[in-house]
Amino acid sequence: MKTKLALLSVSDKTGLVDFAKGLVEAGYTIISTGGTKKALDDAGVPVKSVSEITGFPEILDGRVKTLHPKIHGGILARRDEESHLQQMEEHGIGSIDLVAVNLYPFAQTVAKPDVTLAQAIENIDIGGPTMVRSAAKNFRDVAVVVNPARYSSVIEEMKKDGALSEATKFALAVEAFSHTAEYDAMISSWLYKKIDGAPLFAETMVLPYQKVQDLRYGENPQQKAAFYREPNAAPGSVAGAKQLHGKELSFNNINDLNAAWELVQEFSEPAAVAVKHANPCGVAVAANIFTAYERAFDADPVSIFGGIVAVNRTLDGKTAEKMSEIFLEVIIAPEYDEEALAILMNKKDIRLLQAPLPDEKVLFDAKKVSGGLLVQELDTEAVHSSGWGAVTNTKPELKQIADMIFGMKVVKHVKSNAIVLVKDGQTIGVGAGQMNRVGAARIAIEQAGDKAKGSVLASDAFFPFPDTVDEAAKAGVKAIVQPGGSMKDQESTEACNKYGIAMMMTGRRYFKH
Repeated sequence: MKTKLALLSVSDKTGLVDFAKGLVEAGYTIISTGGTKKALDDAGVPVKSVSEITGFPEILDGRVKTLHPKIHGGILARRDEESHLQQMEEHGIGSIDLVAVNLYPFAQTVAKPDVTLAQAIENIDIGGPTMVRSAAKNFRDVAVVVNPARYSSVIEEMKKDGALSEATKFALAVEAFSHTAEYDAMISSWLYKKIDGAPLFAETMVLPYQKVQDLRYGENPQQKAAFYREPNAAPGSVAGAKQLHGKELSFNNINDLNAAWELVQEFSEPAAVAVKHANPCGVAVAANIFTAYERAFDADPVSIFGGIVAVNRTLDGKTAEKMSEIFLEVIIAPEYDEEALAILMNKKDIRLLQAPLPDEKVLFDAKKVSGGLLVQELDTEAVHSSGWGAVTNTKPELKQIADMIFGMKVVKHVKSNAIVLVKDGQTIGVGAGQMNRVGAARIAIEQAGDKAKGSVLASDAFFPFPDTVDEAAKAGVKAIVQPGGSMKDQESTEACNKYGIAMMMTGRRYFKH
């Protein structure tokens, strides 16, 4: 009877011993290297060293162990090709029928804040990916297992059917190629950042994302969806956030959650942000989180129902009690006190997420288009009035400038065309995603009602016509902040002078599509 060989060499030793025992029971002889062999020896599993098979020792501090014809010949030889079988016999090469390999922990290594280039390089696996790719290429004859979660199903199928089906081996091979592709992508992207003077965007973009979960559906029930995460996603990111309570997040929850979390990070003072359909519907700052949330709620008590709320301070019991009065889909905060958790966890469906405010912001944004990908830097520069210019006869007061800064922090997170009305650190009207700017202004003004009197209007882009100023003046707006840059800036400035409105131009546009 032909000896069946299984080569096991894994960094992640989860389930290794039980898997090896199952293979031995199925008639396999185990061969292994280094730490994997030691783990099996310690567990009493019979195992041969790779050196026994190759007749050659491990060399170069373990850099060369499995790179040998007796290993790769045993993996790559086609069992249905007579010349391959003859060459194997001629050179004393045994068939390796199963390869279980996972790779050096490169991602875990480079996640360490003080990692050096030399340490990263030493955690680039060479023999492992080579064996994985060899086995995956020859999947009809060789099973390749890279994921410990597959061990039990592999053993069960062997016990039930005596061998793995070709369909199973093909599926395992596809997973193996994905495993090595992800590994190489992580290495490539990390090393690229170490090149002095490298272009911001590489000639080839590799994106090693890992699936977190399948979602119930996408934006609509007829669309399938899944959520993926970058390796080593920052704890302060939405992908790195910890869910403390509630149902699984939906596609739209995650999208809206990201919008809320990005906006609340604009503020250093206590702030609360309510988001609906990826646009802020209520934003406010205050001396404490309770008051900030109250004001964010009051900004639009209709739209916040069923929305997402983000705060940038520890969520306390008093604020949680107030939040529990309405239906909210998701809350995200840096921390929750015990009272807040006790109150909110009484609502079984609400999702509670916790994430630290990140030290560093995400630098890039990507949008999928048909047949391609748009990639850009994210605009992470803090909003401030340095460099802004007052262009009207009426100059803004300090209080109005503070609201202008607040308004521009908000408007950069509102879908274009965007107009935001602000008063005393609170949004009172938001016009989002309109095809023309005056339309967005009218929506914001209508929402604000009488509160518009004495308010500040913030615009994400310049005014192509003075009609937005006309609408603002009718509503009682007293100050405007906008980027400027239109051929008709002077007409808007003259309209402001006519109405006694103070206007500042920032020179910085905030389109968001």
